[in-house]
Amino acid sequence: MTLPDESTPAAELTFADLQIHPAVLQAVTEVGYESPSAIQAKTIPAILNGSDVVGLAQTGTGKTAAFAIPILSKIDTTSKTTQALVLAPTRELALQVAEAFGRYGSHLNVNVLPIYGGSSYGPQLSGLRRGAQVVVGTPGRVIDHLEKGSLDLSHLDYLVLDEADEMLQMGFAEDVERILADTPEYKQVALFSATMPPAIKKITAKYLHDPVEVMVKSKTQTAENITQRYFQVSYPRKMDALTRLLEVEQGDAMIVFVRTKQATEEVAEKLRARGFAAAAINGDIAQAQRERTIAQLKDGSIDILVATDVAARGLDVERISHVVNFDIPHDPESYVHRIGRTGRAGRSGTAFLFVTPR
Repeated sequence: MTLPDESTPAAELTFADLQIHPAVLQAVTEVGYESPSAIQAKTIPAILNGSDVVGLAQTGTGKTAAFAIPILSKIDTTSKTTQALVLAPTRELALQVAEAFGRYGSHLNVNVLPIYGGSSYGPQLSGLRRGAQVVVGTPGRVIDHLEKGSLDLSHLDYLVLDEADEMLQMGFAEDVERILADTPEYKQVALFSATMPPAIKKITAKYLHDPVEVMVKSKTQTAENITQRYFQVSYPRKMDALTRLLEVEQGDAMIVFVRTKQATEEVAEKLRARGFAAAAINGDIAQAQRERTIAQLKDGSIDILVATDVAARGLDVERISHVVNFDIPHDPESYVHRIGRTGRAGRSGTAFLFVTPR
């Protein structure tokens, strides 16, 4: 079954109309949400009704709430077993999804636990021992816990694959299949993906039962509130061009995207040498440090984050007013994702692309 392609909120529909758990509705209201987005209006009833869901949607469409709200509405809070598992491609996204579950479940007696690589096992093991009804994790670390016997999925009722295409692109296909094989036959599955390559279609056909399909208009049309400009810059002059931009552009915070981990460190160091409050974020930096850096960006201790695509995936910081594509991204989807880090929460944003002649 396919639901229509809509990207605007459902007319006059409110969260109160969706028959979600009263405690979840209270939390959603406190967050300030009134009307569900298109994907929420379609997905929440489908999950509440027990259907599997395939959502073709990118970041910024409200998809996290679309699966978190109905799952929390159905969780049995009297049981400490793991009832919901969300798989995410990166640590940052896993953390953000876990935080969202925490927000919407703030008036429920529900334990939400993020598990991901790059952080110690201790707190994760104790959290699993205490009982976490909702686990949000990256595939590699989820498998580690399955193999250690610390994560038991035998009572799993809900499985979500978030940014599934990104997970497969990062080489997690076998891990995802291995995890799926470890789950009960009868469960609800929701899969969200920005694109629908053959590998995703294969997983959908194999593991989802007669899913409701929800399509939200592709954001490969970029947001209208983001102004996009490009500059032709020779490679040796890129730092000068970036410095000049920082001097003349009025804004709040900026993300500078580069292609390699090494480049994040080099560009951040050069910016600091020129007097700018900049920091690098990449997959080699310890998780605790990455979290500190993002917190500093949020509170204004730093104004410039130099990042790789993977490290910034799922990053949602309202004060980012500018994005600079210091290095050209690999594909249009990456470009859309990059510039979508600005123009959040209805604010306007500006994106720059440095084009280097060959």
